[in-house]
Amino acid sequence: MSDTPAPRHIPDRLDKPLTSAIFSWEALLVAVAVVIFVVNSFASPYFLDPWSLSDLTFNFTEKGLIALAMALLIISGEIDLSVAAIVALASTMMGMAVQAGAGTPVLVAIGIVVGLGCGAFNGLLVTRLGLPSIVVTIGTMSLFRGIAFIILGDQAYKGYPESFAFFGQGYVWWAFSFELTLFLVAALIYWFVLHRTSFGRRVFAIGNNPVACQFSGVRVDRIKFILFCLTGLMSGVASVLITSRLGSTRPSIAQGYELEAITMVVLGGVSILGGAGSILGVVLAAFIMGLVTFGLGLLNVPGIVMSIFIGLLLIIVIALPIVWRRLREGRFA
Repeated sequence: MSDTPAPRHIPDRLDKPLTSAIFSWEALLVAVAVVIFVVNSFASPYFLDPWSLSDLTFNFTEKGLIALAMALLIISGEIDLSVAAIVALASTMMGMAVQAGAGTPVLVAIGIVVGLGCGAFNGLLVTRLGLPSIVVTIGTMSLFRGIAFIILGDQAYKGYPESFAFFGQGYVWWAFSFELTLFLVAALIYWFVLHRTSFGRRVFAIGNNPVACQFSGVRVDRIKFILFCLTGLMSGVASVLITSRLGSTRPSIAQGYELEAITMVVLGGVSILGGAGSILGVVLAAFIMGLVTFGLGLLNVPGIVMSIFIGLLLIIVIALPIVWRRLREGRFA
């Protein structure tokens, strides 16, 4: 008999791709989405109407766009709590431009540029001064929202051009809204960037060990600055959509969006500690939250109850991935 020990069989994701896919976090999210969809279809006779389902998408597309960029930022080990305030400030700037007679192209440009500028400001404070992102963005959350309140007070900007309404109310084809189409296109772009490019691999590496990346020649600060700019950019895009959909600007616009965007990211399987996650999970989580909030709305559940639910969901989903990962590790051990 040979003295050479038999090689140990160590299960791996590549060893049984079908088993790995079945027990993945994304598969669990698909199952949850199906269950919620079925429950909603029985809870309300209006739920399965195509136009009701189209209205459902407005519940998550604006927050989902922010969540796509937020996912990359959290994977890198940072966070941005000022996204909703950026939406408010960008919307306020668009409202001021409307009062000066600006047209639709100028309004869209202002919303996007203001969002990008706010994101760049956050990125500079974090990467140049070395300040913790959670502290910086708590501060800028109050700063940006405060500027909007100083400008508007308890007033509102109205009078947006009719052509501007297309971005938040228009449809590309049948019941497919412009917002949903934009969200799906953005999701494909972010999926490709994160999972199929060297930039995405660097984002994952930075989230796992930024010091090792720094010594390996990775421009950690530059990449983090780009991610903050992307988050601000998507917040600016979201401000264009929500302002177009509502047809007015108030300083309280997008209140609570930061909580819902972070919930989508964490529910999608992105580790709050950084270094792990997927765009597919974030997209599925966005659809799930849209299904839940729309279903509760059809049942005339008060908004405060929805806020309580989202808060509880955020707490649960922070703990649940850890438990799920431990169960998977125990199964493959």
